[in-house]
Amino acid sequence: MTAQKHEILIVDGNETSMAFCPPLPFHERIIEREGEECKRAMQDSGCFSTACWRGYQGTWEIRDGRFYLIKLEGRYRLEGADPLFVDWFTGVLRVPMGERLLYVHMGFGTVFEQELHIKIEDGIVTKTRTIDNRGREHDESTLGPRNYPGLENSFPGDDDL
Repeated sequence: MTAQKHEILIVDGNETSMAFCPPLPFHERIIEREGEECKRAMQDSGCFSTACWRGYQGTWEIRDGRFYLIKLEGRYRLEGADPLFVDWFTGVLRVPMGERLLYVHMGFGTVFEQELHIKIEDGIVTKTRTIDNRGREHDESTLGPRNYPGLENSFPGDDDL
């Protein structure tokens, strides 16, 4: 598997990325594109590649302690202009910070200087913590498989969050 395209995350008005892709539910506002429209949207968004196995890229936002989906590109689109409150999600978001220390050509395994972990419960931010990866040993053979899309929501130490 190729290193995956990050989701976009806006925190306190600042755009960053998220080495994680929260699941999309069946929801009346999340529309799957079909046929030529889907193919064109995936190509235009850069989601028609091995770097985006999920076929879409979401833009998410944390505002006032709540987690929202604000845009979808590629295979899906978000209907309507209002943000969608992500009340279906409970887990930990992983936000890379600083310089890249180790490139891992698999999933979301690439290691950055720091990571911000944001604990979400039913769409509400409950806790955060920052992990400093500098000076630590990183095993590339375990980082990739541990960070496949869909599995990258479990990080050592986050049970305490």
